[in-house]
Amino acid sequence: MSVADQALPPSVGRAILRFMETPDNATEAPAPTGIAAQDWATASAEPQYRAAVVDLLGALAYGELAAFERLAEDAKLAPTLADKAELAKMASAEFHHFERLTDRLTAIDTEPTAAMEPFAKALDDFHRQTAPSDWLEGLVKAYVGDSIASDFYREVAARLDSDTRSLVLAVLDDTGHGNFAVEKVRAAIEADPRVGGRLALWARRLMGEALSQAQRVVADRDALSTMLVGGVADGFDLAEVGRMFSRITEAHTKRMAALGLAA
Repeated sequence: MSVADQALPPSVGRAILRFMETPDNATEAPAPTGIAAQDWATASAEPQYRAAVVDLLGALAYGELAAFERLAEDAKLAPTLADKAELAKMASAEFHHFERLTDRLTAIDTEPTAAMEPFAKALDDFHRQTAPSDWLEGLVKAYVGDSIASDFYREVAARLDSDTRSLVLAVLDDTGHGNFAVEKVRAAIEADPRVGGRLALWARRLMGEALSQAQRVVADRDALSTMLVGGVADGFDLAEVGRMFSRITEAHTKRMAALGLAA
């Protein structure tokens, strides 16, 4: 049994993994209906939906805080002063996103630390298990890991109320790390093609760890998992969860190509 199977309830885990293995048959997103067509004041009257949003914002907020910390650490590995300054700028942008999310949690009468706490261990474990050994691995981790998380949250955002959706999409704005990572990694591979094989293996490991970690987090939070497999978020059934993971995997393959790596 895979790590992902162990993380989810058996029936849900097997179904999600089965759908992940099917060809991508994504279609254009339909016009918002149900909760997605409502504002926060209306949608939050449903207690389970409110709990799911608090979980989502808490997970996002801790993710942004962790990204800030990681970028600050990566800056220490930067080979040039210009690279160090660029990463510091990106870290600042991530912290600004963190502040927007904690401000929102406070505004909806939720203590930000309490909202983040359930997700801290899982994210800390992920970062500990995928600690980069050098500058290039750090760049690939940030590009691959952050992009997978952003893809996941954008998928979920389509099912959120209009106010929460706007906030989530705003904090997922690219800080510039993607283009920076692509430029540096491609240059390194051009200088030494042997680097490509090592980084491709590293990126594949990150993909698996990131998806497993995301599934574990969702499985541990009842309101969040209910929103994903149907019951709170309108139209987001189990089959759609599978298609979502297919789209995330396809996007990952395209990013690997942009880095000059084999998926």
